Amino acid sequence: MLPFVSRSTGVTLLGRAGRSVSRGSLLPVRALTGAVFGAAVEVAAIIAALALYPSGMGEERHTVRSRLGPPPDGTMPFPAIGADSPVLLVHGMGSNRAIFHVLRRGLRQAGFRRVTELNYCWLSNDVRSAARLLADEVERVCEASGHERVHVIGHSLGGVVARYYVQRMGGDARVHTLVTLGSPHHGTLAAMVPLPNQAIRQLRPGSDVLVELAGPAPGCGTRFVAFHSDLDELIVPTANARLDHPDLQVSNVPVRAVGHVSLPMHGRVVGEVCRVLRDAHVAEPLAAA
Repeated sequence: MLPFVSRSTGVTLLGRAGRSVSRGSLLPVRALTGAVFGAAVEVAAIIAALALYPSGMGEERHTVRSRLGPPPDGTMPFPAIGADSPVLLVHGMGSNRAIFHVLRRGLRQAGFRRVTELNYCWLSNDVRSAARLLADEVERVCEASGHERVHVIGHSLGGVVARYYVQRMGGDARVHTLVTLGSPHHGTLAAMVPLPNQAIRQLRPGSDVLVELAGPAPGCGTRFVAFHSDLDELIVPTANARLDHPDLQVSNVPVRAVGHVSLPMHGRVVGEVCRVLRDAHVAEPLAAA
């Protein structure tokens, strides 16, 4: 659970006129203050994202290290999931890899040295075609790093793309943990805008892609962690960023007063994502098969 979720302590405060004021009565004021501050941060995040966008248009310089050669006995060792495991970032609609500037730096500071991003054009790729690009990128990362499995973090549409790869294309054999940030797992009414784009239509509630993802997924081996914010202006209703599926291993993490674009840039969210990935291999130290 993120540390900035408010909790009532039952403490009584003293008002100016000597009247006792319950802490609970101040919660609406604090909530409003938090929402105003969060909205201001979101505006700043949008400006920062626009400023960074040109830097993310070129091809990425891959950061995964080359795989070591086989030992003398001819066998190929594969490292266990750990802090040295590759992390692959998948951006959302109207964005590119530049949106992950803060998150990428946070992951590296947390010890994740193999961080790379998938850059794809959402205008020419829908969820399924982008998932195929992701599948190719995961294979490339595994081949280059010598790891059998990776962690994936998807923001917005990127989380749905990654989920499609995991659930419908056998990606659970490659993805240990999938973290989604503000992804419309149950669709968003914001996608009802009359624009002729397949990816946008696939994010509408009840779309063919979302119906497919809601179907059975027995034996899916990936762990899912879905961050959802009460101030997400692009996920309508905001609860649709939760992931609820009877066949999936899911942890839903509520976030307060953080906007949609701010999610991959917010310091406390980034810190929690790093903790989630560290805990994933501490609690379940899987050796790559």
